[in-house]
Amino acid sequence: MHTRLVGKGLRILAFPCNRFGGQEPWAESEIKKFVTEKYGVQFDMFSKIKVNGSDADDLYKFLKSRLHGTLTNDIKWNFSKFLIDRQGQPVKRYSPTTAPNDIVGDIMELLEKK
Repeated sequence: MHTRLVGKGLRILAFPCNRFGGQEPWAESEIKKFVTEKYGVQFDMFSKIKVNGSDADDLYKFLKSRLHGTLTNDIKWNFSKFLIDRQGQPVKRYSPTTAPNDIVGDIMELLEKK
């Protein structure tokens, strides 16, 4: 998806987090190497952050304040997704179980708005 839509303006920003089952215990450089080699990731990978609690990163505090989750605003697990428009406003929040290909329609709709 990233390769196909980056020319239309898609940016994927990935923020590893080690709070869910300790699935990201490695250093940032090791995480980036792993996802690049195993999955061919070419999008932006950032440093590990905290996504819940009082010490959550400000970005996630902002996103969760704008788009509420099911039952609570907490991020439930790795691979929770947020769709942000070109003006930086959160538009939609997706569960960790939502496959990236399932949100292509929403992404295309936003990309078509200039």
